[in-house]
Amino acid sequence: MWFEIKRAKDALPHYFSILSGEEKPNFFYSKQVEVNFGEDEDLESLWETHEEGMEKLRENDLKENPKKSLLDLKALIAYKMLESCELCEFKCHANRFEEIGYCRVKESLVASDFLHIGEEPELVPSYTVFFSGCNFRCAFCQNWDISQYRVGLRYSPKEMAVKIAVAYAEGAKNVNFVGGEPTPNLPFILETLKYVKVPIPVVWNSNMYMSEKSMKLLDGIVDVYLGDFKWGNDEDALKYSKAPRYWETVTRNFLLAKNHYKAEFLIRHLVMPGHLECCTRPILEWISENLGRDVRVNVMFQYRPEYRAHEYPEIDRRLTNDEMLKAAELVKEFRLKNALVG
Repeated sequence: MWFEIKRAKDALPHYFSILSGEEKPNFFYSKQVEVNFGEDEDLESLWETHEEGMEKLRENDLKENPKKSLLDLKALIAYKMLESCELCEFKCHANRFEEIGYCRVKESLVASDFLHIGEEPELVPSYTVFFSGCNFRCAFCQNWDISQYRVGLRYSPKEMAVKIAVAYAEGAKNVNFVGGEPTPNLPFILETLKYVKVPIPVVWNSNMYMSEKSMKLLDGIVDVYLGDFKWGNDEDALKYSKAPRYWETVTRNFLLAKNHYKAEFLIRHLVMPGHLECCTRPILEWISENLGRDVRVNVMFQYRPEYRAHEYPEIDRRLTNDEMLKAAELVKEFRLKNALVG
């Protein structure tokens, strides 16, 4: 365990600096950027102010208790985007004040939340908030009972902030927004963080299918992108997850996140039976070449056929020993130094 923590520290220095108290979580810094805007301004004007605020953040132009902060602005933009939703790459333009989006989300519902001890060692215990709804339709989804249905409890942002504070007091190392998928819940999450006073790192546990606008809002908020890199090609993504333009979208978002304010990566890749050459190989190669060999990667062997996997005979089985060995060899081939395998 100590060796894995050492490798995690090499890959996630900002995250560990927050845990040690040397740094603050990114959303704390966004709270200290002063911006001026009106609640009734149109989105175009608000985005222009957002760009100015991000420049101030990168220049470390911070103030204690500004009247209006960059985080306030981000929350307002996200809220206004709900009128014609384009938070994820599907951009269904549903008016989510009145109807459910493609993601099956209208208002944010929390299906469950608890201190999770089953995550990567550097994350546990992780206060994990599972939202219902998802923009993917993965045939093998292990959380299909919450991702494909509207279930859970509705909390106000202030109530959620209290729950985060309680979890922090109980020893949570981070707040881990997941689902389902957190992206449709971005307005609620940003509004919640406005009321969070404890210095807890934000983990964005996502399929990385956000729109470019959502990526801008996440810049200066997320400390660790716990990104799920599922597919090595568009054909498989469309077949099994109903996600068009997958490779283009997800690689774009990883590259955008690479330049986000103090953000770091922990990338998960679930090895799929029969998909070593078409998915695992190109994914690990791309990570090595574009994000670097020091990035934290978890190459996971936990696949089991769930939900509707039986409709696809080629994935209606567990991994073989040979497939697991091959995946481990690919990690070595692409010299990913801080990878977890298994």
